Amino acid sequence: PDLTIMAQRLTIKRLISGGLITNYYCTSRCRHCLYRSSPWWPKNYISDQMAKDNCKTIRSLGCKSVHIGGGEPLLKPDRLFRVLEIAGETGVAIDYVETNSSWYKDLQSAYTVLENLMVRGVLTLLVSMSPFHNEFIPFYKVKGVIAACREVGMGIFPWIRDFYPELDSKNDRRTHTIEEYLESFGQSYLQELPQRYWISNGGRALETFSSFRTQRPLSEIVAESGPCTELAAASHFHLDLFGNYIPGLCAGLAIDRDDLGVVLQKDNYPILTALYADGIAGLLKLAQNDYDFKPKHATYGSKCELCYEIRHYLVIQKKVETHELQPMEHYQDR
Repeated sequence: PDLTIMAQRLTIKRLISGGLITNYYCTSRCRHCLYRSSPWWPKNYISDQMAKDNCKTIRSLGCKSVHIGGGEPLLKPDRLFRVLEIAGETGVAIDYVETNSSWYKDLQSAYTVLENLMVRGVLTLLVSMSPFHNEFIPFYKVKGVIAACREVGMGIFPWIRDFYPELDSKNDRRTHTIEEYLESFGQSYLQELPQRYWISNGGRALETFSSFRTQRPLSEIVAESGPCTELAAASHFHLDLFGNYIPGLCAGLAIDRDDLGVVLQKDNYPILTALYADGIAGLLKLAQNDYDFKPKHATYGSKCELCYEIRHYLVIQKKVETHELQPMEHYQDR
């Protein structure tokens, strides 16, 4: 097929299932976080107007319900309550709200938060539980949120329940590092986590798991790279508080919400159209020709590692300011 034509055809025509990112600010800096959320992000939260515009777009492109994620959405419960009301007003139902439980103080205050969610249409809470979260959040908080959910009748979606016995084997009043888990469960513990827990090959997971991936020559990865057609996938989409649509779960890449439903033009989206047409080979060529990019390594564990290296270089080294590489803080991760 004519790759130029393919590039012109990158269009997000229909949204199937996805979520709203209300904030990137988070109490944790998890080693697997796709969005590189952390305490160092600005404490921005989605505005009423942005929530309304996002929901209207989601509804107009055929999606009737979303989940709410972050960052940690419940760091500003009153703001979250308003977002839920706006979703309801625009005809968008809520599948669940994600939480890391960092906000938990005691059962009584948790009841109040949960009851406020329920009256606004939230029937399920996705409660994160993993060794990554436990580095920042004592497990008693997770247990407390679960107990409060059971008391008020809120559905619980534990992500993931499989880790409960391991987390519960340690002192639940304090945090525990991944290294402590290695000591308890063996040196292969971290390496084996992606086999037990869906982890997207992006964000901090690129660094956390890079040493475990089979390294392949750069030339081989480039030669084998076909079009990044996953950029057009809309079965698990996200729209964030800045009006960015994140294509194909590739955090740090962005399509302006107002460009959804229309053909993306190469002049406006040179990076995305290069990736969609020629894959990592297209992006590498663009970066080399236009920005003097030179790969740091002779081998890479995946095309995604090289893609992120290129994008990081463009933002941090070349100071490229483009709506395609957003939010900027994603590349300024500390």
